Amino acid sequence: TSEFGYGLEGVLAERRADLFGVLNGVDYNIWNPQTDPLIPANYNLESLKGKQKCKQVLQEKNDLPAKDVPLIGMISRLADQKGFDLLAQAIPDMMKMDLQLVILGTGDEKYHTLLQDIAKKFPNRVGLNLRYDNQLAHEIEAGADMFLMPSRYEPCGLNQMYSLKYGTIPVVHTTGGLADTITHCAARTLKAGTANGFSFETYDAKALLGCLRQAVRTFHNKKTWHKLMLIGMTQDWSWQRSARKYVELYQKAVAKKGDTSSSGAGIVQS
Repeated sequence: TSEFGYGLEGVLAERRADLFGVLNGVDYNIWNPQTDPLIPANYNLESLKGKQKCKQVLQEKNDLPAKDVPLIGMISRLADQKGFDLLAQAIPDMMKMDLQLVILGTGDEKYHTLLQDIAKKFPNRVGLNLRYDNQLAHEIEAGADMFLMPSRYEPCGLNQMYSLKYGTIPVVHTTGGLADTITHCAARTLKAGTANGFSFETYDAKALLGCLRQAVRTFHNKKTWHKLMLIGMTQDWSWQRSARKYVELYQKAVAKKGDTSSSGAGIVQS
C-alpha cells in the first residue's frame, strides 16, 4: 500500500508473485510457562492453576487489588508506531471498564508523562513500570489475561506469539505480523478452532475500544475464554516452523531458477 510502501509500492505490487514472508520464531526454551524459571508458578495445558498464581503476584507487585477482572499487559517501546497515540485517546474510556492495566517499557517522553498522570489518577487500575526488566516481562506474559498490541505497523512482532504460549489472549491491530498470527474470535473461528485473540482493522481509538469491550465480555464467559487459551497454547510459532518456511522459500527459488534457465533467459550458474 502507499501507506507503508514508502514509494516502492508500485514495484512491490508488480513483483507480488515473488514476495514471500517468513515470521520470526519463538524460542520455547526461554518462553514456555511449563519451564520458565522467571515466573512465580509454572503451568501447562493440563493444569492452568499456576497462571492464577502468576496473576495474583503480578497484581501484588503493581499494587493492584486482587480481583477477578481482566488484567491487560503491555510490554513495549512507548512510541506512536506501537499504538500509544491510540492508547492516549482510548485510556479515559478504558478506565470506565472494569479492568486493570500493567505496562512495562520506555520511550517517548510525552508518553512517560501521560502514563504517569494516568497511573496517579487510577492507582488501583494501572501499574506503570518505566524501565527495562526481563523478569517482569516474563511475569506479565504469565500473569496477564490479555496482551494489548495496538501497533500502527508491526512487520512481525514477538510478544503476541509469546502471549499465545502463556494462555494470555492477544488484542491487536490487524497489521503485518499481527494479522498473520492472530485470528479474531468470532462464532465461525471458534467453531473452526482457529480463534486465538481479538483484532481491530481501523486504526482509531473507537475501533480499539470496541475490540477491548468484546474481549472483556468474552473474558467473563469462562468456557469460551478457556477454549481461546487452549487454542493459543497448542499453536506452534517456534523457530522450527519458521525454518520450514525458509526451506520452502529456498525450494521456490531453486524451482524458479530452473524454469528461467530452461526458458533460455541466460542465467549464469557458478
